[in-house]
Amino acid sequence: MRPRAGPHAARPSSSASVTRLAVVGHVEWVDFISVARMPRQGEVVHAEGSFSRAAGGGGVVAVVLAELGAEVHFLCALGDDPDGHAAAEQLTERGVNVHVAWRAEPTRRAVTLLERGGDRTIVTLGERLEPLGSDQLEWELVQDADGVYFTAGDPAAARRAREANVVVASPRGRAALQAVTVDAIVFSARDRDESEWARRLGEHAKLLVETRGPEGGVWWGESHGSWQASPPAAEIHDAYGCGDSFAAGFTFGLATGATVQDAAALGAQCGARCLTRPGAP
Repeated sequence: MRPRAGPHAARPSSSASVTRLAVVGHVEWVDFISVARMPRQGEVVHAEGSFSRAAGGGGVVAVVLAELGAEVHFLCALGDDPDGHAAAEQLTERGVNVHVAWRAEPTRRAVTLLERGGDRTIVTLGERLEPLGSDQLEWELVQDADGVYFTAGDPAAARRAREANVVVASPRGRAALQAVTVDAIVFSARDRDESEWARRLGEHAKLLVETRGPEGGVWWGESHGSWQASPPAAEIHDAYGCGDSFAAGFTFGLATGATVQDAAALGAQCGARCLTRPGAP
């Protein structure tokens, strides 16, 4: 990783030197349904509202990075279907440069119940579509990027991502991450699958970064430390995308030369903001 700068390095710089970041990963077309509370088994509840959005780990991170002021290139795979085209269009409208490997398989969908002031429950439908290193995508944009966040792909895609200066990954990148060593793996202590995969991949990461919700989080590896959660600036809506939003801020911080502590602080701010927004950022 490049030498670390001071505490303000994690903020977007002037338009004369825009940070270029890339996301290599997956998208899900998600139907969000707001409910007063989660239904009990066999119970019928009425929705308070609903909307659909391009989301999933890669989609959320790409949007948050764009909101932070970065030039964002998102390399992904989508089904050549209405959901896939809607996802690409929506992400583009939100400031993300989307580079798609179109697939014959359907775009993965999800249904997410949002409990106001509480957690989210997710049901996925279909297989996750992942970009491959052999796909005819603009991989040179990854090579020239200040940083990359990796959520999905094959080993060849992971090796292409590793050409960037800084690489942060989700443990949901799984076996592909065994082909490289990344600067950090960000995972949730509350997610059993993520925690298990993060520990399996520990030797392939310079840092393991564990988020702990309102308790903040810790990191260990080449250095170790902790951070405090940021208080939300408005009423809490739901927790969808909070961990991914933290990962986006953390990636932005490392890629712009911040210390790990300051990158985590920016991640915590992004996670707190996400809490106040319905569904995906």
